[in-house]
Amino acid sequence: MFRVIKALNHNSVLAIDSDTNKEFILLGKGVGFGKKVNERMEAPENAQIYLLQQETSRGSTKEIINNIEPEVLEIASNIIMEAEKKFEKVDKNILCPLADHIAFAIKRIKNNEHISNPLTADIRALFPEEYEVACKGKDIIKEIEGVDINEDEIGYIALHIHSSLGNEKVSQAMETAMLVRDCITTIEQNIGKKINIDSLSYNRLMSHIKYMAARTLKGETIKLDMNDYIRERFPKSFEIAADICRKLGSELNREIKPVEIGYLAMHIERVFTDELEIEPID
Repeated sequence: MFRVIKALNHNSVLAIDSDTNKEFILLGKGVGFGKKVNERMEAPENAQIYLLQQETSRGSTKEIINNIEPEVLEIASNIIMEAEKKFEKVDKNILCPLADHIAFAIKRIKNNEHISNPLTADIRALFPEEYEVACKGKDIIKEIEGVDINEDEIGYIALHIHSSLGNEKVSQAMETAMLVRDCITTIEQNIGKKINIDSLSYNRLMSHIKYMAARTLKGETIKLDMNDYIRERFPKSFEIAADICRKLGSELNREIKPVEIGYLAMHIERVFTDELEIEPID
C-alpha cells in the first residue's frame, strides 16, 4: 500500500510505501489520474515502481524529479523497459540519471545546441546490444517529445544502459571506450592504415581489448600461453601488442599479464592481413 505525496501528471505519482516508509515513483498509464495528496493506493499492475532514496552525482533523485518534466521520466522508464526486454535484469536506479541526461539533451536540441561524442562509433562497437536499446530510445523520445536525437546522444544513452547491467558507472564505461580507442589508434599508427569501424576486424579487436582490460581489473587472466608461437609467427604484431599492453597497464594502474600479449597480437595480425576491411590513413 502506498500513500500519495504528489501526482506529477496522469501517468506518474510520488508516493511513500506504508510498510517501509520509503519514497517511490510509480509510472504507468493513468497511474496518477485523479490522485490526491495523502490518498492511499495500491500499485496498479501496469505501474513501474522506482525507489527514490538513492543519490546521484547531481543530487538526490527527488531534486532531479522536481526539476524535469514528468514526460521525461516516462521516456526514461520506457527505455528501461526496453532494456529489460533485452537483458532481463536491469538496475532501475538509472531512472533519474537517465531522465536527467535526456532532459538536458532535449533542451540542447530545442536550443540548437548540439554536443559531439567522438567515441560514438567505439561505444556502438563495444556495447552493441546497449546501443540497440538506445536506438529504440530515440524512437520513444521522438514519439513523446517530438524531438530527434542524433547518434552522439544515442551513444550516451547506451552508456547509461550499460551502467545498469553491472557495477560500472557511466564515467567508467566512457573511460573504457577512450582507452580502447587509444589502443586502436596506436595500432593504426603502427600499421599505417585506418581500420574500418564497421568491419568485423574492428569489432573483434575492440571487444578483445575491452575484455582484456576487464580481466586485468578483476585480477583474472587467460590460461593458455601462446606467446612463443605468436612471437615467432607474427613478430611485428607481437611487438605492437606488447607495447599496447604496457601502455594500457599503465593507464589501468595494473599489470597486464604477459600471456595476454599473444592473444592481442592474433587480433592485430588479422588487421594486417584483412586488407579488404582496411582503408589507408590520409
